[in-house]
Amino acid sequence: MKAIVLAAGLGIRLHPLTEDRPKCLIPLADRPIIDWVLRWLRHYGVTECVINLHYLPDKVRDFVGDGSKYGLQVYYSYEPQLLGTAGAVKKVANFFDHPFFVIYSDNFSQWDIRKLVDIYQKNHSLATMAIHWREDVTQSGMVEFDQNNRVLNLVEKPQDEDATSHYVSAGFFYMNPKVLNYIPEGEFSDFGYDIFPKMLRAGEKIYAVKMEDPIIGIDTVESYKKADELALKLLSSQTP
Repeated sequence: MKAIVLAAGLGIRLHPLTEDRPKCLIPLADRPIIDWVLRWLRHYGVTECVINLHYLPDKVRDFVGDGSKYGLQVYYSYEPQLLGTAGAVKKVANFFDHPFFVIYSDNFSQWDIRKLVDIYQKNHSLATMAIHWREDVTQSGMVEFDQNNRVLNLVEKPQDEDATSHYVSAGFFYMNPKVLNYIPEGEFSDFGYDIFPKMLRAGEKIYAVKMEDPIIGIDTVESYKKADELALKLLSSQTP
């Protein structure tokens, strides 16, 4: 299986942690975030992946290398100007000849992503997305869905009075390469703001998969500390 790991963000709100390193290289339990992500993907069957880069790209290349230490074949896609979550995937469209994962590297979890594949195959959908419950959805991509978990609407960062769901996108997707037809070439575009709403308006089937495992979006120093605590807890629970 193949994946793209989105790791090009600047991480401005994580200063001073990201003043001299990309966000994906800040440590969780003394292991860089990208280390956790690549080990996790390999554990659940991914064998090839692309990492998109922008800020201090050579530091990521130097740490990850060709991916052989993870049992992966790793490629890189450098973006002189950020292309957004969907634009980054479109840039490497030729890499995807079969359904693939899209992983936001700053959303930390060790959840079983094979569940996305199961629901994708069961419902013959064009894409599946992991979702999780959140009390405050105003800083996330709120997801509305029916009793069969088919996605009806996705609203990025709704106002509090407009919140109609407490489930939000986790930033883990499994999708058919046909999704790439909805992404414009060489332009900034985002899955939550642009592409998924466009697909839904076209009547495409997107299904949500509820996560029960913990997930933390690492976008502030406070959330980083929570992710670090979770990583330490995960390490302590593993058998030697």
